[in-house]
Parts: sequence; C-alpha cells; structure tokens
Amino acid sequence: MTTSNRLTHIPAPEGVRPGTGYTNVVTGTGRLVAVSGQIALDEDGNLVGKDDPGSQARQVFENLRRCLAAAGATFDDVIKLTYFLTDVGHLPAVRSARDEFIDPTRLPAASAVQVAALFRPDLLLEVEAFALVDDPTAPGA
Repeated sequence: MTTSNRLTHIPAPEGVRPGTGYTNVVTGTGRLVAVSGQIALDEDGNLVGKDDPGSQARQVFENLRRCLAAAGATFDDVIKLTYFLTDVGHLPAVRSARDEFIDPTRLPAASAVQVAALFRPDLLLEVEAFALVDDPTAPGA
C-alpha cells in the first residue's frame, strides 16, 4: 500500500493477486472528475497514428492530460482508467504510452475491454478516466 497526498494505492488486498499494469484499489478524498473517452484525434480533428496503436495511444493520453488540466487535475490525481481496444494485442503499446504520462509505480485502477469496433473504423482505442482533486468547499479544506 502506498499513500501520496490524498490517494491511497492498494495493489494487492488480502487474498487478491496483484495486477500487472494496474492497481487493484485506489481510494481517496476530494472532488470527482470524470473524463469522457478520448480518442486519437488532434485539436483539428485529424487522426494521429493511422494503424499505429502506440501513436494513437500517445495522442489519447495527451488529450486526457489536456482534459484533466481543464478540471484542475493531473495524472497524479487519476484513480481509474478504462481502455476500450479493438485488439487486446495493442495493450503493450498502450501501456508503454501510458507510462510516458503516468508514474508506473503509482498506477490507477484499470479495466481493459476488447470491443468489436469504435465509432470510426480507423480508431484503435478509446480511454476514459476518473480522478479525485482537492475540494476547496469540503469542511476543513
């Protein structure tokens, strides 16, 4: 178990096998930030990384970073990621890109789901995030 700021990471609760590439439980206090699934489109709506899961993942995480920043959050505040992949074989490339943005020693909880398709056939993945940030309106804040 590691605790940093207001988040606690519990990689292996009693009787639960530790995960590879994620933390089983992340808990904390604060204001919830929900970020809709992000895809590999740049700010002009152009696809980044056609047929390249690593390039698409880097753009997805850059989009997540920008969305989190708009809510006053960073990847340090992320408690849960959900990956939607058209091919679960892309997961190593996605994890490699994720590790460029998130400290791999403090990973959030995560789920990965292989889907038949996303809303565009050239998209290989979509990632949504949940984060907890300080709540200045909370009692004692």
